Amino acid sequence: MPRSGGVPLRVVSYNIHGQRDDTAALAAVVREAAPDVVIVQEGPRRLRWRAKSAALAASFGLVVAAGGLPSLGNLLLTSLRVRVTGTRCRRFPLTPGRHLRGAAYADCVVAGSARFTVAGSHLSTDPAERPGQAELFGRDLAAAPHPVIAGADLNEEPGGPAWTAVARGLTDAAVAADRGERFTYSCADPRRRLDALFVDPRITVVDYDVVDTPLTRRASDHFPVLVDLLLPTAG
Repeated sequence: MPRSGGVPLRVVSYNIHGQRDDTAALAAVVREAAPDVVIVQEGPRRLRWRAKSAALAASFGLVVAAGGLPSLGNLLLTSLRVRVTGTRCRRFPLTPGRHLRGAAYADCVVAGSARFTVAGSHLSTDPAERPGQAELFGRDLAAAPHPVIAGADLNEEPGGPAWTAVARGLTDAAVAADRGERFTYSCADPRRRLDALFVDPRITVVDYDVVDTPLTRRASDHFPVLVDLLLPTAG
C-alpha cells in the first residue's frame, strides 16, 4: 500500500564490473536488497548480450526493462511490481581511441498511478570527453516525461564539471540523506564517491546507503548504492 505522501520504491544503482568477480555474491547482494529497480553499469554488451542480460536479471529475481548493447552495457532491471511503458537508448559520440559510452532510459508506472523515468549511464574515464557526455545525459534527464530517477557511475567526484551537469535541477540522494561522505569506489580501498543516484525534487529520499559488506566486497569493484524513495502520485 502507498505510504502517506507517496508510493515507496527501492532502487539500486550498481557498477557490476562486467560480472568479472564473484557472480554468486553479486546475485546474493541484489536479492538481499530486494529492489524494485536496479540500474546496472558494465552489464552485458557483446556476444549473446540479450541472453546474458536475461540471465543476470533472473539471478537477481528481476526482468530486463531496457539497455544492453544499444546503450553499451547500461541495463535497467525491474521487479514485476513495475510496469514499463516505454524505453530508449543513447550512444554518446565516439572520441577516437576511446571506448564507446551510452545511456538507457525507461518510462515506468508503479501502484497504478506513480509514474517515473529511470535512467542509467556510465561516463568516460577521460576528463576531456566526460563533460560532453554528461551534458547530453543531463539534457535527456531534463526532457524526461516523468519525474526522473538517474543512477550513474560518473567516473568523477562531486563538484566536477560532469557531476555538476548531470545533477543540475536534481537532488543528490546521498546529500539529501546527509551521507555524502560515503565512498563507493573501490571496494578494495574506498576513497572516492564516483557512483550517484539523482532524483527529481518531487521525489522524496527516505533512506540512502552504500552497501559495504563481505559479500559486496567480493561481488564487484564498486559498492552498490541503495536508496528508498517515495514517488508522487498522479492527480
